[in-house]
Amino acid sequence: MKKKSLGLNALLNSLQSLLNLIFPLITFPYISRTLSVDGVGKYNFANSIVSYFILLAGLGISNYAVREGAKLRNDREAISSFASRVFTINMISTIVSYVFLIIIVVLTPNLHHYTIAIFIFSIQIFFTTIGTDWVYTIFEEYGYITVRNIVFKVLSIILLFIFVRHPGDYLNYVAITVFASTGSYILNFFHAKNYCDIKFDFNFNWKEYLIPILIIFGSRVAIQIYLSSDVTMLGFLKNEYVVGIYSTATKIYGIAGAILTAATAVTIPRLAMLMGQSRIEEYNKLLKQVLNVMLLIILPGIAGLFMVSKDVILILAGDKYLRATYALRITCFAMLGSAMSGIFNQCALIPAKREKKTLISSTTSALLNIGLNFILIPIIAERGAALTTVLAEFTMMFMNFYFSRDITGFVFKDKETWKNIITVLLGCGGIVVVCALSYSIFQQMFVRLVVSVICSVIVYGLILLVTKNQVALIFLSKLKQK
Repeated sequence: MKKKSLGLNALLNSLQSLLNLIFPLITFPYISRTLSVDGVGKYNFANSIVSYFILLAGLGISNYAVREGAKLRNDREAISSFASRVFTINMISTIVSYVFLIIIVVLTPNLHHYTIAIFIFSIQIFFTTIGTDWVYTIFEEYGYITVRNIVFKVLSIILLFIFVRHPGDYLNYVAITVFASTGSYILNFFHAKNYCDIKFDFNFNWKEYLIPILIIFGSRVAIQIYLSSDVTMLGFLKNEYVVGIYSTATKIYGIAGAILTAATAVTIPRLAMLMGQSRIEEYNKLLKQVLNVMLLIILPGIAGLFMVSKDVILILAGDKYLRATYALRITCFAMLGSAMSGIFNQCALIPAKREKKTLISSTTSALLNIGLNFILIPIIAERGAALTTVLAEFTMMFMNFYFSRDITGFVFKDKETWKNIITVLLGCGGIVVVCALSYSIFQQMFVRLVVSVICSVIVYGLILLVTKNQVALIFLSKLKQK
């Protein structure tokens, strides 16, 4: 297989994440004002219910497939056999997921009001399975993924402005959301033949596949619980209005997190391949780069989002959602825990086949999140849900680091890494000062936000260069070469 450029893949994945940022920036202000807080709450509550069944259908297949498939991608016959077996398991889990979804909806009276929305959302379960996104991750085909997403995002934006015009049109929004994802999955299924031949295959050692898949699935269930349980529990313990407020904060948090982690996400299949092939020296070098780059991006992102959160809420959602500011300021700190935990998990524990350790850390975090939700949501509503998310993310981060310390610990024993962290924190201080000054000088909200962002980037970059941050210096030297 032709070797993919990590730099190009990082650029393409960042472009895709930028697209994923632009799409909500166009649609979210429109939707939040058109559907109202209650409409947004209905949409997100129904979506949170279906997310559990998408998870059940997916099992731990995607993570397992990337880890094992990365080692086979240069052998078409081997990767085709592997992909067929994984796909067969996935189709069976999809059928099981639909059965459980129907039973839950029928037996839960509180869900009857959301039945139509839930079943429209559930179309994603089948198409996610046939979409086999893991094939494209294995082969690092970020160019195809980016082009595919652009096409369907543009189509869905057009449909949104045509069919969602009134507060009662939230079901149309649900259908358009499903179209935006399922259309690309149909293309995926037919395009996958360029990389491997997928067919049903029941004649293999199921135990060899199911044990690691189910262990990874257990971890993903726990992670999904503390990602989605906040919205679900707010729906049951509070009301649609609070769900709408909290969902606004988490939507912005999710957009920012996706953008900030895009450049490093592409290294996951490469790191899995290097560890699988026992190329440890190359693995360590790349892992150190990934962790340093992640910290350089995530920490200023948190500082900036915290400072401009009120203006971001007002511009994207309007003054009806201003209450979401507090939840957003709390939740933005979870980005650090989520990003670092993801690296320890996806880049170290999963490639090293330590799924059981991931299961322990994710289950502990999920139980902590649920327990605290029962205590804090009745008292401080969406702010309680935001606080539990932060605590759960950091718990998982520390536990994943502990379980992977023999693999990842060398990075944090390195003096250069700590020097980089100190320079990044100084840069974050510069961002806080810039945003505070901008807020006191400029009265016009949009101007204030634009000035804050541009000046923060400039000041942050200058501080990194003056303090001789190694990552920034390497990046600058590469720019000069080009």
